[in-house]
Amino acid sequence: MDCIQSLKPNNDAIASELQISKHAVIKAGHFLRRSDGHLVQRYFCKSCKASFSSESLSPFKYQKKRHLNDLVFSLFASGTSQRRMAKILSVNQKTIVRKFRVLGQICVSDLKKKKHLPDRKIQSFIFDDMETFEHTKMKPLSITLAVEEKTRLIIDFRVSSMKAKGHLSYRARKKYGYRADDRKKNLAELLTSMRTVTAKNPSIKSDMNPHYLLPVRKYFPGSVHSVFKGKRGCVVGQGELKAVGYDPIFSFNHTAAMLRANINRLFRRTWNTTKKPVCLGYHIAIYIFYHNLRLIDSQPFNNN
Repeated sequence: MDCIQSLKPNNDAIASELQISKHAVIKAGHFLRRSDGHLVQRYFCKSCKASFSSESLSPFKYQKKRHLNDLVFSLFASGTSQRRMAKILSVNQKTIVRKFRVLGQICVSDLKKKKHLPDRKIQSFIFDDMETFEHTKMKPLSITLAVEEKTRLIIDFRVSSMKAKGHLSYRARKKYGYRADDRKKNLAELLTSMRTVTAKNPSIKSDMNPHYLLPVRKYFPGSVHSVFKGKRGCVVGQGELKAVGYDPIFSFNHTAAMLRANINRLFRRTWNTTKKPVCLGYHIAIYIFYHNLRLIDSQPFNNN
């Protein structure tokens, strides 16, 4: 399945968006798009005397290298940095940055419309937090992630700022001042969003974080919430992979480890650090579509 094609609006969506009656629109020839040699249908509106094409509302409008979009989409979900991507594709780094922003905005928008999920209710899910940072370890970020237990489909996520902990807390306050902690608010938003895609009383699993208990009880009062004690990581610096024979929240930990391996901003030791939390959100959204639509075998998706 072509992920980029699934993100494009169709002709019916264009007509609906422009609020044009089908009787007022006639076909008005074609034109050859120079960027990729694709033949594009052109239309003419008899009411307003304006012409438009089937690509008028496309987010890729005016791009001169749109034939690279699908490859860029795959490379962003395969641990490749922007500089290396520009080298591989022989383009300017600014081109990659622009494509990243466009693809990220599309994926974030389509995540809200649940286009990355199959057309069925989710019966059980696991959620937990991952930690990373923006620019420096004194400005940590938390990624709250929800994963379907059996299929390892990524359902939703939130990126939250948090305060520095341990020996860095004093230095962080001295250098950067007060830092808000948005984890509680974003967890509430995540669980509220989860209610629209889950069954009435889904099975929920998480670790023993005490901050999870009350929100789950509030938003899923009839569900069984199973908690498990966190285990030691199998490799130093790789907390998602556990050194145990049986991991009750393996689906989450394995998926989180895949994010660490395929999003260069989340590598454990890397210079590809996130400079803006919104860009981290774009990158995770891109990976979620690649993960759900290409890496995970699932039922046919509802892309309406």
